[in-house]
Amino acid sequence: MKKIVIAAGTGFLGETLSDYFKDKVEKIVILTRGKNRIENGIHYVNWDGKTLGDWKNEINNADVLINMTGKSVDCRYNQKNKELILSSRVQATRVLGEAIAACKVPPKTWLNSSTATIYRHSLDKEMDEIHGEIGTGFSVNVATQWEKTFFEQQTPNTRKVALRTSIVLGKNGGALPPILNLSKIGLGGKQGNGNQKLSWIHQIDFARSVEFVISKTNIDGVINIVAPKPSTNSDFMKTLQKVLKIPIAIPIPKTLLEFGARIIRTETELILKSRNVIPSKLIHHGFEFSYPDLESALRSLT
Repeated sequence: MKKIVIAAGTGFLGETLSDYFKDKVEKIVILTRGKNRIENGIHYVNWDGKTLGDWKNEINNADVLINMTGKSVDCRYNQKNKELILSSRVQATRVLGEAIAACKVPPKTWLNSSTATIYRHSLDKEMDEIHGEIGTGFSVNVATQWEKTFFEQQTPNTRKVALRTSIVLGKNGGALPPILNLSKIGLGGKQGNGNQKLSWIHQIDFARSVEFVISKTNIDGVINIVAPKPSTNSDFMKTLQKVLKIPIAIPIPKTLLEFGARIIRTETELILKSRNVIPSKLIHHGFEFSYPDLESALRSLT
């Protein structure tokens, strides 16, 4: 590949991708709300995520466009934040579709971020791309509208894939660092009743799976970007305790989680929803995980 464009590539997942691809492609362009600049060989181009501008020229003749845009869901779900969570995703996706439509040489592939939260809370059934059951509620509504906007874009010469990603475990961002901090002060027990499923993927396998999807031109539609076997919250915390060799792991009941979520202005859904998601498409197409089991993944990141 010669050129990859990553929309909103300065967050945790965007930086994971740019670090992974920087020695594999000739040019990486990051669409950012920051200033135009070049750092460490990566080109940063200003955009607002809403309207067409000069940034659209970067889409022309790109091999791949990867859209990671969206306000963080790590916030309280008040009306203002709900509107921003939805609009930031839908507007950016729509305007990228407009940019592709204006290209003389459109990208071969467009990967759009999505979320494994689109599936229902499930303790009993593993959700894959074919038989997974879509849930209800605010977060699911965001995910379904996001994907609907994506697939409605008229890009006949560009393959489109929605990446239904769950929790990405990494050293310098995402969900793992705050969980590590809790564990190190003895609060590393189960959260809630602990039986909720937790679908996860190591950040290296996240980047490798994106590369794999790019290379497999017969993959389109939606794909789950998760490790092969979901954990439970209880088993996840026990494994982390084992890896860290911490003797004390006090559980955090639901009532205390709800109180704490208000204090730090987030939502307990991020912890308590059961995401029981499996990567059937990745496995069917032959993807091999570097970190298929939780303990090896955590050991590499702690």
